[in-house]
Amino acid sequence: MEHLQIAVAGAFWCKMVYPDAMSIAEKPIRQSISLPARVARRVKSLAKTSSTSANRIIVDLIESGIEARERERKRFFELADRLAHSRDAEEQKRLKEELAHMTFGE
Repeated sequence: MEHLQIAVAGAFWCKMVYPDAMSIAEKPIRQSISLPARVARRVKSLAKTSSTSANRIIVDLIESGIEARERERKRFFELADRLAHSRDAEEQKRLKEELAHMTFGE
C-alpha cells in the first residue's frame, strides 16, 4: 500500500508517494568506549584516509566483527551437522579436528 503526502511550501505544491516498506532510520544510541592508544591512532588514520569520521569507522568495524562472528557461528553449526550425518570415519575425524580448532583455537 502506498501513502500520499502533499507538502506545501509557499505557493509550491509537491506530491510525495512512497511505499510502506520505506526504511526508517534507526535512532543512534550514544555509547562511550575507551580505546587503547594504538587502536585509537589506527581508527583516526583509517578515518583520515577514507575521508570519514572516526565514529563511522568504529561503527563499520563493529558491524564487520558482528557479521564475522555470525558467519563463524553458522559455519560451526554447518560442520556439526555434517559431522552428525557423516558415515565416513576420515571425514568425521577431519570435522572433529576443525570443530575443536574453532572451539579451543588449538
